[in-house]
Amino acid sequence: MPESIDDHVVRRLRTWPTHLAKSESGGEYPGTLLAYFDAQLQSRHLDLAIRWLQGKGEAFYTIGSAGHESNAAVAMALRPSDPALLHYRSGGFYAARAAQVPGSTAVDDVLNGALASIADPISGGRHKVFGHAGLNVVPQTSTIGSHLPRAFGLAFAMGRSSRTEVTPPWPLDSVVVCSFGDASANHSTAVGALNASAYCAHQGLPLPILYVCEDNGIGISTKSPSGWVERSLGSWPSIEYASADGIRPVELLASAARLVERVRTERRPAILHLRTVRFMGHAGSDAELAYRSTREIEDDYVRDPLLATAAELIGAGVLTPDDVLARYEDAREAVMERATALAGTTRLDEAEAITAPITMRRSRRDVLASPGRRALAFGPKLPESEGPLTLAQSINAALRDALAARPDALVFGQDVGRKGGVYGVTRGLRKAFGAERVFDTLLDEQTILGSALGAALAGFLPIPEIQYLAYLHNAEDQLRGEAATLRFFSDGQYENGMVVRVAGLAYQKGFGGHFHNDNSVAVLRDIPGLVLAVPTHPGSAPGLLRECLALAGEGRVCVYLEPIALYHQRDLFPGDAAWTSAYVPPAGWPANASCELGRVRTYGEGRDVLLVTFGNGVRMSLRASADLAVDGTDCTVLDLQWLAPLPCEELLRVAAGFGAVVVVDETRASGGVSESVITALVDGGYDGRLKRVTSVDSFIPLGPAADAVLLSEAQIIAAVREVS
Repeated sequence: MPESIDDHVVRRLRTWPTHLAKSESGGEYPGTLLAYFDAQLQSRHLDLAIRWLQGKGEAFYTIGSAGHESNAAVAMALRPSDPALLHYRSGGFYAARAAQVPGSTAVDDVLNGALASIADPISGGRHKVFGHAGLNVVPQTSTIGSHLPRAFGLAFAMGRSSRTEVTPPWPLDSVVVCSFGDASANHSTAVGALNASAYCAHQGLPLPILYVCEDNGIGISTKSPSGWVERSLGSWPSIEYASADGIRPVELLASAARLVERVRTERRPAILHLRTVRFMGHAGSDAELAYRSTREIEDDYVRDPLLATAAELIGAGVLTPDDVLARYEDAREAVMERATALAGTTRLDEAEAITAPITMRRSRRDVLASPGRRALAFGPKLPESEGPLTLAQSINAALRDALAARPDALVFGQDVGRKGGVYGVTRGLRKAFGAERVFDTLLDEQTILGSALGAALAGFLPIPEIQYLAYLHNAEDQLRGEAATLRFFSDGQYENGMVVRVAGLAYQKGFGGHFHNDNSVAVLRDIPGLVLAVPTHPGSAPGLLRECLALAGEGRVCVYLEPIALYHQRDLFPGDAAWTSAYVPPAGWPANASCELGRVRTYGEGRDVLLVTFGNGVRMSLRASADLAVDGTDCTVLDLQWLAPLPCEELLRVAAGFGAVVVVDETRASGGVSESVITALVDGGYDGRLKRVTSVDSFIPLGPAADAVLLSEAQIIAAVREVS
């Protein structure tokens, strides 16, 4: 078995050679080095204490920072008001940041996180993350590199906030710092964020962000190829690159300070490639000897950043070896005293308390544009004074009203600006509100959503567009792993309310195939807290969008899934203009209670069969109902409107009045919406006849072949006749 890193440090300090060369620079600022060393010591002993607590069954998260304590230098170069989005090996940074803020209790913070204690100041016992609202450390998940798009988005929003009416929660000259590991640098989220940063810097857009790659040379058991990380990180155009080594503390402190100052004054991105080392394996459960030899492990001890800082302090005559050892043991005693005292802590034990941050509600206020702002947004003719609008036109009008009423609202995505969207839904918005608030992005869905995540943190109300539902799957973890979890991991102290507009679902004529007719929404329906709305008719679409915007104002993450095939539809039957509607202006929306979260919308008064559906299924069901009425079967069509969470209470209330229910589901048979609807009805005690009709478990082919796999009106009619 290799010697433990703790035993190694103690042995080295006890036998410190008297002939070691003196430091030539460490004595120039002994106070800084001592503060740096104390942060490193605190972080190291927290790792050791957490392993001790784990052995007693008290601690549950042991990915440590041992060997990475040199990241404390980055914190010392920053202001405590600079927002930080940190790697999970950021113990040194956290200790140094806390030392900058009087009254901080960094030791208790980290221990309570590992203990899953309700006293954890950031997650309230839900997960061990580095985060603290009072220290401006925004908690991140441990998914690989997935926080970099958010960090980019925050820097992007901070860079343009001075040209808007929005005041962010951080000073305007702040630097965003984002740390990650060398293995994570290969992940598509990291590469996308760095590419987006270079893309913006190339155009001269302000982007005050410092990326810190903590390179310990290994990702769990897989080594990074020699020279790869340096070559990769140093190749990004328009991003300044600097490297530093954790075993050269004086140079590191100077490099970090210089880079931070450059980013702060020039508002341009930079990368600090920080060479570190990993001690005690990947985590407490990692059997490192399974893939590394004892000699490999012990050879790394020469790169211990604590001993490197000790050497500088001893060489400068600031401390003796005995002083350093005493300081090391004093830190151990202080940390272990708190670890012992906190063991046996109170933990979350009720589902209601655990999930509280996910769906917590706040009082809301209606934000309405003044007549003057509306006149500027729409020109001389307001939409309510025009003729009936299509679905696309009504969404466009609702977006204009939102932008007019909310100076913090931003609309962005691929082709939403100059072109006005592939289907014209955002046409004219850029001209009305300017390129600062309505803008095109590069083609990368992860970056689009990451921009929204960061913009929301900065105080904006983002309304990003994903051009097609099929393209969302490239970036779905930005919703699942990042957007939806922020409230959970921060106990509601941080949030990123947004409305993600997505064009999707099937039945698009003349331009189709799978990527433009995707009918799979399963990935959006099992994310806790995420709200999924599907506007169907121009009469209700503005109200649903306004409800989503209000929910976003409460911090909720909403997806507004717009059926492409209904965008420009005007008729239910030829010439009847039934798929158009007069526009209801914002002042009239609150009265439309049927658009509130959890409410459904019904069409018709038939009592024979209830057709439960959404999206394109509403129009198909209404057409099928007309045919069925000829045969004497009278139906009511229920538009769910909200697919997550399902409006179960309203669904059961309406269904109770019918002896038969047919669920009309344009998504697939497996993993489709109807599975949950049927379950909700059965669990809720509905005892009538039940049937569902769905599309086939297939990707959607091009051209007429699509009709063979998509739900049809004929199938709806047959299902109704079967249960009648």
